[in-house]
Amino acid sequence: MQAWRVHTTGEPREAMRLEEVPEPVPGEGEVRLRVLAANVNFPDALLVRGQYQIRPTLPFTPGVEICGLTEDGRRVIANPSLPHGGFAEYVTAPARALLPAPGALDDAEAAALHIGYQTGWFGLHRRARLQRGETLLVHAAAGGVGSAAVQLGKAAGATVIGVVGGKAKARTAEELGCDLVIDRTTEDVVARVKEFTGGHGADVAYDPVGGDAYTASAKCAAFEGRIVIVGFAGGTVPAPALNHALIKNYSVLGLHWGLYAAKDPAAVLACHDELTRLAADGAIKPLVSERVPLDRAADAVQRVADGTTTGRLVVVPSQDPGAAR
Repeated sequence: MQAWRVHTTGEPREAMRLEEVPEPVPGEGEVRLRVLAANVNFPDALLVRGQYQIRPTLPFTPGVEICGLTEDGRRVIANPSLPHGGFAEYVTAPARALLPAPGALDDAEAAALHIGYQTGWFGLHRRARLQRGETLLVHAAAGGVGSAAVQLGKAAGATVIGVVGGKAKARTAEELGCDLVIDRTTEDVVARVKEFTGGHGADVAYDPVGGDAYTASAKCAAFEGRIVIVGFAGGTVPAPALNHALIKNYSVLGLHWGLYAAKDPAAVLACHDELTRLAADGAIKPLVSERVPLDRAADAVQRVADGTTTGRLVVVPSQDPGAAR
């Protein structure tokens, strides 16, 4: 089968190689899946660069999230078992963690539902306890993680402010339903949030960026506001001034979704049921901006790493119309 492999860590376009390799053999408790679609996540770029908290043995295939087909014909969502990641024709995955792919979503959309939306749901509902009528500030609102948070916030009845970088991403955020879109390249985020909320500020800030995004969230946090930290795509890990959190009376909350999968798998299943319901109702739908063939996966990972994309890029190994839906 064909699979992208990393023999030496580095930038995705240079480090990823498309090779012919044997199909992976399932270990104990695993199943083999045919990959219908593999979503490109920022952690894939970090894996290739050797900067992720998990460092699989070289050589490895990146790709942490797929929609696949079981040998008995079930369409499922899975997190492949590294080093046999999703940018390949076949993967192995833990049988106990397979989730049914929602019928309302096609393969590419289903592949993009899992990590980003689970992270958003746990971040907004379990950590921040977002309430109907509150104001939610979402950084990188046109990206894969941010667009999921925007949709989940709207589904929860929140007023959503989306922060983006550039006119093209602003249009995407508007189409997602943001009540206000702020272009951080031309506007003062803090001033616009305070103006829009009549000085109240953001009740919840959802931050997958870090750096200046976190600083802005802290400055415009409402009384009893909550800042949810889900990643550092901007490349800078902020050092919060805890005296500022004390004086303004807001909370800083970390969200590591993988810990729920390890420590509370029943909650992950319940969340998936809720996401499936929301998808069936049309309240959420992964923003798949591009479906790319397997031979362009390295370029797709590089573009996500560079922050030049909107929504989700999804790798579709088979271009046979009869092979995927």
